[in-house]
Amino acid sequence: MGPVPARSAAVQDAPTADPHDAAVVPAGGTHEPIPWLAVVGVLVVVSVPLVVAAVALRRPHWFPVLDLAMTELRVRDVGSTHTPLIGLPGRIGTSLLEQGSHPGPLSFYLLTPTYRLLGSSPWALQASTVVVNIAASVTALAIAGRHGGRRLVLVVGVVLAVLGSGYGIATLVEPWNPYLPLMWWVALLLAVWSVLDGDLPMLPVAVFAGSFCAQTHVPYLGLAGGLGVLAAIGVALTWRARRHDPIARRGVLRWAAVALALGIVLWTPPVIDQVVNDPGNLRKLADHFGSPPEDPIGLGRGVELALLHLDVAAFVGGESGANGSLVDASSDPDGSVAPGIAVLVVWAAAAVVAWRRRRWSLLRLHVVIGVALVLGVISMSRIFGKDWFYLMLWAWAIAAFVVLAVIWTCLDVLRDRMAPATAKRATAIGGALLVVVLVVSSTVFAVDAADAEPPAPNLSSTLGAVLPPTIAALERGEGVATGRDGRYVVTWTDAFYFGSQGYGLVSELRRAGFDAGAARPFQVPITPHRVVERADATALIHLATGIFVERWRAIPEAVEVAYVEPRTDAQLEEFAALRAQVVAELRADGLDDLVPIVDGNLFGASIDERVSVETQRRMARMLELGQETAIFIAPPETELPL
Repeated sequence: MGPVPARSAAVQDAPTADPHDAAVVPAGGTHEPIPWLAVVGVLVVVSVPLVVAAVALRRPHWFPVLDLAMTELRVRDVGSTHTPLIGLPGRIGTSLLEQGSHPGPLSFYLLTPTYRLLGSSPWALQASTVVVNIAASVTALAIAGRHGGRRLVLVVGVVLAVLGSGYGIATLVEPWNPYLPLMWWVALLLAVWSVLDGDLPMLPVAVFAGSFCAQTHVPYLGLAGGLGVLAAIGVALTWRARRHDPIARRGVLRWAAVALALGIVLWTPPVIDQVVNDPGNLRKLADHFGSPPEDPIGLGRGVELALLHLDVAAFVGGESGANGSLVDASSDPDGSVAPGIAVLVVWAAAAVVAWRRRRWSLLRLHVVIGVALVLGVISMSRIFGKDWFYLMLWAWAIAAFVVLAVIWTCLDVLRDRMAPATAKRATAIGGALLVVVLVVSSTVFAVDAADAEPPAPNLSSTLGAVLPPTIAALERGEGVATGRDGRYVVTWTDAFYFGSQGYGLVSELRRAGFDAGAARPFQVPITPHRVVERADATALIHLATGIFVERWRAIPEAVEVAYVEPRTDAQLEEFAALRAQVVAELRADGLDDLVPIVDGNLFGASIDERVSVETQRRMARMLELGQETAIFIAPPETELPL
């Protein structure tokens, strides 16, 4: 199979080694010491935008809602008798009571130390997210340094900077489970490549990164599992290559045992949940995805989506602000697949060149990319319902590695055609250009980060406005409230979303020291130990928005304790004009059934796939403008009349 590369000399030197093993797996032990100075230097440059954003987000105060409120509740539980065993609730199951969750709680555990250290505040949760992403970055850079020295550290630093800028600062500081694995996915791809290249100490790193991704957001479960199989193949090939070296084989067993033990530890919480609950969450996941409630979008659409995510123009096709170009591209996955096909063909040609030139380490990177592409197509083809952008953001990292592998292959060919002196100068110039790209990209990103805003600022500010008067009313015993000695069940009628602020209200009331929770149907999102039955409650605290405010005002027993109208007079006029346009367009399109929902569940109407893009945009603006919000205190048995 051609000459054996120098880095596989250990295989050649073995007394009875098969030289063909070098074409399959390296002998190992030739990886460089990690150049920590380079790693730290690049890490600082890559991390500056995240740190700037964390500082910018210190004010104003942020009030998490919906998924982010649920996340903070679970992070607070870590270390208590209610330590979470599974991940965040997801669109899993057919009803709220039967709702399933993402596989595991590892993200909660990883967020907790910084969260507690910085005061267990909402801002501390954002700062914890920054730390988690920095930890992923340093892991990726350290793998690069071990595998390719300072040059590869610089290259991976550029990849991280470009990806970060493309994702946007809002994505990288928001502790939402689809966003949390993005940088750890990069680390996983690098770790699996290292394992396939014979660097078995990276196997536990791959197990940790893969477990974090798979537990945090279920689309990564198949992706990480498939890459795990590839890593296992790498271990098996390394074992075969070292069959004449008992000492080296003991090293293989040692690292395999460490990785297995780590995997068992990391996946013990979900297994415990499965054992103690009937049905356990793992069973819910298996049932839901084994027999989905809707037909998947199919292989054809999966291939189309994968090709659209290979359009590398998206990396530079938009601004790097709050929602970067990559998020925008995934939010509207449409257009020509021709650019993606071209990139795919060029990459395949580069892989063939690497194979013919016997560049085994580079070829193994191509193998990892190829496997990831196939897994990605399978994952996308299994999407059912709306193909939400957050289900596919991981694909951009694969595209980045495609570009990296193609450029690396081209430079390898060019270098061999240059005189040694010319190649040396070209390498120096290339390194300087990478430094410029890294610094400029990070600087531009940091400027954007200085204007970072918390997630859902309109919902956050409205919740923040009604909280102080609500807490004051509870403390003075307004209506049937009995102060901090009472037990309160929180309910909501939300004309905009589906109770997003209700979850935040529960979280903030508990932060303020009140015994507050939600009713039994919400036991999965709110956690079972925060359930408050109406029969056991002192009073009901109700959040109403939009048309439901006047309806609750008509209930004699309900005492209104807080009210906010977030819109100015001009915005009220804009909202009314938009509503009239939306209603007219829905009727013109024969969607009369959605007209009542515009006032009762605007978000639900906006995501109906029958609604035109233009009408959806008008609804999105209405959601952005907000609606009036009020808080009522009433007897626990109070219901809104039909």
